[in-house]
Amino acid sequence: MSQAFTKAMARNIFYGGSAFFILLFLALTFQTHKAWPERDNRQNITASVSAGKVLWEENNCIGCHTLLGEGAYFAPELGNAFQRLGGKDGIKAFIMSRPKDGIPGRRSMPQFNFTEAELDAIADFLEYVSGIDTANWPPNIQG
Repeated sequence: MSQAFTKAMARNIFYGGSAFFILLFLALTFQTHKAWPERDNRQNITASVSAGKVLWEENNCIGCHTLLGEGAYFAPELGNAFQRLGGKDGIKAFIMSRPKDGIPGRRSMPQFNFTEAELDAIADFLEYVSGIDTANWPPNIQG
């Protein structure tokens, strides 16, 4: 291989590699979009689920918790909270039982004083999230 590496060869490798990876990216994007309806649980979105998501965002729950692996890692993962806490009643009881005063040396969850309708909406949102096919995420029940 006594031939020198020329600008033309480098240009061809660059353009060929760029075209290959752009086509690969487009193919994987198409495949992902095609798989979403089977995995995302969109048929179960209700007004209560939407209201729960609004409460989730307004109260910055993701500032401490993770949801399907996204968010802060201070508090437990909530993608499987519906199963872990025993359904809607368990979620509502857990939120309402949080201490108003912090545990010494540790931050605790704030007391939000949600109404019964707001608690139902948050529980419905977490039930909806638990129905999303996450390919077994989180890897353990504790999150």
